[in-house]
Amino acid sequence: MKKFTDSLKDFARYPSAIAGLLIVLGLILFSIYTMIKIPYREAIYQWRGTEAVVYKNPKNAKPTWFNWFLKDKLPVSVDVVAGEVDEFTKESTPREKGGNSIDFEYTFDYNYNQLPQDIFMYFTSNYNDKNPFVVITMTTPSGEEIKVFDAGISRRTNVRFGQDENLLKRLNRLHQRDSENQLRNVMEGLFSKFTTVPPVMDKGTYVLNIKATTFEEGSDVDAELVMHGTVFGLFGTDHMRRDLKVAMMWGAPIALAFGLTAALGSAIITMFISALGTWFGGWLDELIQRITEVNMVIPYLAILIMVGTFYSKSIWTLLVVTILLNIFSGAIKSQRAIFLQVKESTYIEAAKAYGANDFRIITRYMIPRIIPMLIPGLVSAVPSYVFLEASLALLGLGDPTVPTWGKVINDARSYGALYQNMFYWILEPATFLMITGLGFAMLGFALDRIFNPRLRGM
Repeated sequence: MKKFTDSLKDFARYPSAIAGLLIVLGLILFSIYTMIKIPYREAIYQWRGTEAVVYKNPKNAKPTWFNWFLKDKLPVSVDVVAGEVDEFTKESTPREKGGNSIDFEYTFDYNYNQLPQDIFMYFTSNYNDKNPFVVITMTTPSGEEIKVFDAGISRRTNVRFGQDENLLKRLNRLHQRDSENQLRNVMEGLFSKFTTVPPVMDKGTYVLNIKATTFEEGSDVDAELVMHGTVFGLFGTDHMRRDLKVAMMWGAPIALAFGLTAALGSAIITMFISALGTWFGGWLDELIQRITEVNMVIPYLAILIMVGTFYSKSIWTLLVVTILLNIFSGAIKSQRAIFLQVKESTYIEAAKAYGANDFRIITRYMIPRIIPMLIPGLVSAVPSYVFLEASLALLGLGDPTVPTWGKVINDARSYGALYQNMFYWILEPATFLMITGLGFAMLGFALDRIFNPRLRGM
């Protein structure tokens, strides 16, 4: 107990140790929160980026906190369901000939200098034989009324304003554009003042009116509006419209699992192999030393690249290979030197005298003497394995099904994030990697000073 108290006092003497411990504990708590908030299966499902998951997300959108530093704010993404918010109302009136006349109205202010990426209307309806008919009109702040859509809808219908070629032609006529000054896209026609060349944003209050007519008793229509802005969420989105929040959050538990498992697994197995070779000596010790010497000159990163290229990119396969390649590392030789001294100690002779077997001597008398010296190295090794996994992902050998920080950086590099000024796409995962490395490095260096008296005065 006294030794433990003294160790705590020594630990408190180093501010870097406390800071490193707080960072590591913060990462652990963040990982636990992530696993509770977004279960693993749900995270994998979201990261696949199917349309059912990402339809609300804009493409390559910056994080919302970008607007904190901008005078001219960027358009924010919107997702509203009729009847659930005051701005999007729904009123249903029975028709004399059967069915209902359903009126939706969505009012919103648009005071941005940039256009939204697109606007979607998602309709769901129930009917037997006669499908409902829907008319969508938009009233601009200047008082212009634009017919956006009029057609029958099915049980699930997606109206995408930006891909409607007929709407673009209609807008060109309304804006009185000739063949040389055609509108670039539908959003430009909807959110700019009429007859202005070049286009001028029509800022103010917009009203979107949707009139749905049903022809059967009990038939109904529901509507959801999604407007893709250029900022979205805390971490933004990627080229597949995936919310980067999933990868940023799940990158922590995956990185810690990979780093801790690799560091702990290789350290424990190496320690046992070194102890066995030292205790039994002879051909076993010689064999271990020769394997170690061969393994030390083998470029294990190249082997991991070959495994990822020709066998499997699974992160867990790469983890197993990493542990196997690090078992016979240079640590075996340094630990062997320590075990040779322990082997000649008097208490080992006493243990042999009272009949302790080989397994008991190794596990109860030899290994405990070296554990305090292994702890600092083990902690310091964690970030190297975390960066190893990120490096493999950056080389295109990351597990495509698992959201990791390295995979995000690789995607950003592959799709030209830097050339498109989407620095957030790279800086966010890189920041998490640096914080992880800093936390474990600070903690490991401090532990090294505590457990190694020769370093305390340095």
